[in-house]
Amino acid sequence: MNESSNGRLLQQTILVTGGASGLGRAIVERCVAEGASVGVLDRDEASCRSLEAEFGEHVLCVTGDVRDPSANEHAVTACVERFGGLDTAIGNAGIWDYSMPLVEIPAERLSAAFDEMFQINVLGYMQLAKAALRPLAARRGTLIFTVSNAGFWPGGGGALYTATKHAVVGLVRQLAFEFAPHVRVNGVAPGAIATSLKGPASLGMEARRFPAEAMLRGAPGFVPIGRMPTPAEYAGAYVFFASRDDNVPATGTVLNHDGGFGIRGLGATPRGGDDLLERLHL
Repeated sequence: MNESSNGRLLQQTILVTGGASGLGRAIVERCVAEGASVGVLDRDEASCRSLEAEFGEHVLCVTGDVRDPSANEHAVTACVERFGGLDTAIGNAGIWDYSMPLVEIPAERLSAAFDEMFQINVLGYMQLAKAALRPLAARRGTLIFTVSNAGFWPGGGGALYTATKHAVVGLVRQLAFEFAPHVRVNGVAPGAIATSLKGPASLGMEARRFPAEAMLRGAPGFVPIGRMPTPAEYAGAYVFFASRDDNVPATGTVLNHDGGFGIRGLGATPRGGDDLLERLHL
């Protein structure tokens, strides 16, 4: 286990979509470190095999597309058969529109781009919830969805991405209502992150690479905490919601786990305390 782990997920089974890379992989790694058995649904077969090779019997991967109900059902069934049940399902797979503004999206591509973005970022979560509901209810388990600070603030993506993440906030609240008291439903809204998000194929962005290095270099200028959190540093929020000890009061909650973007204010700098230690003579 890593230094921040204390076995909060011992004997739990967790399923993570999009778990073979980026933030999803960090979530998988942290859940295993906390004692969980982890299933992964991801469409990248090579990354899935790498994950299984690294974690052995602790991780089970299913290759498939989150838009496909049968892929979600297969992943859920595989987890239940291999590990004996399902305690938490984490909807995390998603794509980003690279902040493309509406004015730049060709009218003839808008419908296809809308469908692709919403099918992966929203329908994928609904398919997971549908497939996992019975085993989760049997164990009074938990659903967790990755939102984004774009679910609350403009500028974290373009019109399409921002709309999908606002939709996920509504989905968290609606499913928390529908599934209470048997299944808790919560969300984690990360902020800026150096990860491996792909773009929509309908806009020719499927091979585009996330500008991670540039974002890391520029983070002190726009992230209020002064640096870019790593995927591993975001993963603890998912452990909190998955923990049967810690999540008892939480359902319909979305954690703005975003490095402080909600307190940026309207000034020229993203924070007001850069000279705090100097003023305190520390």
